[in-house]
Amino acid sequence: MRIILFVCFVFSFGSHAFGQDVVFRINLAGYPENGPKRALVLCRKNIDIETVELKRIDSQETKALKVERLAHTWAPFESSFELDFSEEKTEGEFVIEIPQLNLRSEQFSIGPYAAWQEDMLGFMQSQRCGFNPYLKVECHQKDGLSFYGKVPDSTLVDARGGWHDAGDQLKYLITGSNATARMLLAYQEYPSQFADGKQADGLPGANGLPDILDEAIWGLDWLFKLHPEADVLYHQVADDRDHHGFKLPQEDNADYGWGKNDYRPVYAATGTPQGLGKYKSKATGLANVAGRSAAAMALAYQIFKDFPEKVDYAKKCLKAAEELYLLGIEKLGYQQGNSFGAPYRYEENTWADDMEWAAAELYKSTGQKRYLKDARVFAKEIGTWSWMERDSANHYEMYPFVNIGHYALWRAGKRKDKALAKAYFAHNLEKIAEKAGKNDYGVGHLFIWCSNNLAAAAATEALLYKKMSGSEQYDKLFQNHVNWLLGLNPWGTSMLTGLPEKADSPEDVHMPFAQILGARIKGSLVDGPISSVIYDNMLGITLSKEDEYADFQPDHIRYHDDFADYSTNEPTMDGTADMLMLMAHLNQH
Repeated sequence: MRIILFVCFVFSFGSHAFGQDVVFRINLAGYPENGPKRALVLCRKNIDIETVELKRIDSQETKALKVERLAHTWAPFESSFELDFSEEKTEGEFVIEIPQLNLRSEQFSIGPYAAWQEDMLGFMQSQRCGFNPYLKVECHQKDGLSFYGKVPDSTLVDARGGWHDAGDQLKYLITGSNATARMLLAYQEYPSQFADGKQADGLPGANGLPDILDEAIWGLDWLFKLHPEADVLYHQVADDRDHHGFKLPQEDNADYGWGKNDYRPVYAATGTPQGLGKYKSKATGLANVAGRSAAAMALAYQIFKDFPEKVDYAKKCLKAAEELYLLGIEKLGYQQGNSFGAPYRYEENTWADDMEWAAAELYKSTGQKRYLKDARVFAKEIGTWSWMERDSANHYEMYPFVNIGHYALWRAGKRKDKALAKAYFAHNLEKIAEKAGKNDYGVGHLFIWCSNNLAAAAATEALLYKKMSGSEQYDKLFQNHVNWLLGLNPWGTSMLTGLPEKADSPEDVHMPFAQILGARIKGSLVDGPISSVIYDNMLGITLSKEDEYADFQPDHIRYHDDFADYSTNEPTMDGTADMLMLMAHLNQH
């Protein structure tokens, strides 16, 4: 069932006209029938709302809704009200009416979400490097020349494949390992929720494997290339010299010293600070990227060993998982991203969560008790440490934002392990809930760069906790963060490109396909709003047009649907991959 909700305004229906005094904020994707359901009414003046009705379209039956004035409001609105219709559990089409103000919302649905996970996989396919099925061309066939590795600098290595990270065309093991592992986990948790409509190369045509596994294999094959020998691991292809405006990947104008559209650097993971230009990373080890890659490989073994045609591939994955895990053990610490001419890089600075994830998956794969013992050590090392404990964080600090290692330990471990993992998650969720209770939207994530990834992480943690405990304690927290990503936010817009159809969603995104080809690829998660303090200090941002959300911008955070704002509306590969499990869950009938 296609589920579409719209934003309702005083005296008009439409998107973001200026000067509106009262607005609805609703999840544009709809509401699952058995979950919490809420909408907001935001008012520029301090008014009272007495009666609100939920009307079913087919029968015209009406029900009075609970209306609660909220205490914590964000500018530019002076009063806000929560409308709760969680008790409505039947599928159907509805509207909300406020007779006092002669307002009626657009029609919306209650029921399972559409299968948007397939659109998200379509976006992942459009980000492929090597053969790109969206363009039907090959790109970056000269990736690349090794630096910092055991071979002399500028030695040719094969690092073709993988995914372009975002609107640029860099490739990172930091994000690629997570995206690969998260796709495999999403399939394990929801195997019946993924279709088979594409071949392995991403072109149309079923091949006997769900498309999510085809995409995971694309990531795994690149991980194999970055790990060509037992003691070798590369972590990044290209750097910010890539940033020379929008370009199609097969026409890359970046010049790293060997000419445009030619060789690019491939950085070896050494666990030491790196950077060929002015800026250096603060790396201390490589256990984060080695551990996450090992977890991905172990998950691949668990899945593909049950496909007769993939048994040998599964064994290859398990061997790589064990090798990568040893690399992490030998160099505990974190590898960060490399920058060249700008200060921005991926500043991941945790690793024990990734090694816990790897150890737990290896224990599940092999039954070797040493892995379970290690997983317990790493679990206590990382504990509850997360951005969820913080009021702020650096860019990609404490990545990948939700500790899948704890969930992996819960899945593979004994009774005490399960209890400990649940306790860690509950602690983090209480921290998020505490922050969420201080704003109308009920969200508790940080507004740093790529804040939408953190909102997805909060929802994921709540979902996994429910799987671990069976408790509905954090259902509302889960739904509030999903709501935020899908329109129940100050701007009334979805944070997924092209979804829901016919609703407000990012259009003028910081992506070459959008800006050069005018293409609107559905299903990508954009960076999301950031704090005004961060935004005001970003380099090189000048909006290209009048801000369509100017009348709705809070004082403390900013979001723009403008290609010139790379900080809030650039689609990301890893954020989109993180959403796959959430969408598969919400698509269940």
